[in-house]
Amino acid sequence: MNALRPFFLLLVLLSSACVVSAAPSPFAIHFFYGQGCPHCAKEEKVLREYENRYGNLRIERYEVYFNQENMDLLEKVVERLEAYPPAVPFLVVGDEYVVGFDENFTPDMIKTLIAKCLPGHCPDVVRQILGGEKAPPVQGSAQTARPAEQTWVITIPLAGEIDVRSFSLPMLTVVMGFLDGFNPCAMWALIFLIGLLLGMRNRARMWLLGSVFIVASAFVYFLFMAAWLNIILFFGLVIWVRIAIGLIALAGGVYSVTDAFLNPEISCKMTDDVRRRQFRVRLRNAIGQQSLLLSLVGISLLAFMVNLVEIVCSAGFPAIYTQVLSLSALPTWKYYAYIVLYIFVFMLDDLIVFFAAMLTLEITGATTTYVRYARLLGGLLMLLIGALLIFRPQVLMFG
Repeated sequence: MNALRPFFLLLVLLSSACVVSAAPSPFAIHFFYGQGCPHCAKEEKVLREYENRYGNLRIERYEVYFNQENMDLLEKVVERLEAYPPAVPFLVVGDEYVVGFDENFTPDMIKTLIAKCLPGHCPDVVRQILGGEKAPPVQGSAQTARPAEQTWVITIPLAGEIDVRSFSLPMLTVVMGFLDGFNPCAMWALIFLIGLLLGMRNRARMWLLGSVFIVASAFVYFLFMAAWLNIILFFGLVIWVRIAIGLIALAGGVYSVTDAFLNPEISCKMTDDVRRRQFRVRLRNAIGQQSLLLSLVGISLLAFMVNLVEIVCSAGFPAIYTQVLSLSALPTWKYYAYIVLYIFVFMLDDLIVFFAAMLTLEITGATTTYVRYARLLGGLLMLLIGALLIFRPQVLMFG
């Protein structure tokens, strides 16, 4: 028996060696994200699930909004993989990448790439770029790249110091919707309509036609804002899209402030007298139809047409607001709920003017003074949001 002992020891050593060699070596994938990016948060949940499922999988995380070194690394990786433009979330698995996140197909795509590379057959592009540099922190420690103390107090002329943490997304929605509602292009068509409706004898028909025009106008605005939101969400918070909208906000703010001071009569620049006369004729023809159904269809079509034209004049606020809205990690239904709230506040002045006219049989609109002040405040708000989108987007991340 003693003679067989060396033989048994050799078998044990050989079996242990086989077990050690069979254990796969850790494989790293690289996740570039932005603090506060809603798409990144969704992908992070999927990655944690895969990280728990595969014992030899390691995820190295790089926060790019607040860490310039990580941003520089992302640009190098994007250049190597020819994956322009740089956007987050950006996941590198071996020498392949996944940009953006879609709940329907992105998880399966990531799972397929991980299964392909786990045996160790894929090159690590990020490690190749890093070369001999010190390995970056893993398991979420890169999230600490956010400065330890954020300065949330900003100084606004005449208003003094304001702590932006006191603002909320509902408050911003109400303020922006209210100021957008005083756009000079937002009410002239309704004033025309009320002038024609007041001459009707049938009060029920008068109320119905006016209400349909307002509802159709609000629906057009909803479609426009929903389209803007989905475009921004589709691009996955591309940095240059956010900066571009920030620049648009700055340009719109400068124009609005200048217009409020220099233009003696605040008016819509998108509609000349010829177009207004044509609209008035078509509106009179629609109201004058004997068939109520034809009148309703005509009023709805005119509301769509005039609002599609005028929305060019007032596209600044909706585009800026939907960009801010996309920065918050919200369920899909909440995005649309906020848009509905925005449009309700936006249409509030139209509703007040319409109801006042229907009850008193007199047209009352906002005076030029109020419109001028709203134009000035709206311009200042656009300047503030534009600067924050470019330099401090984290301030606008409410979710």
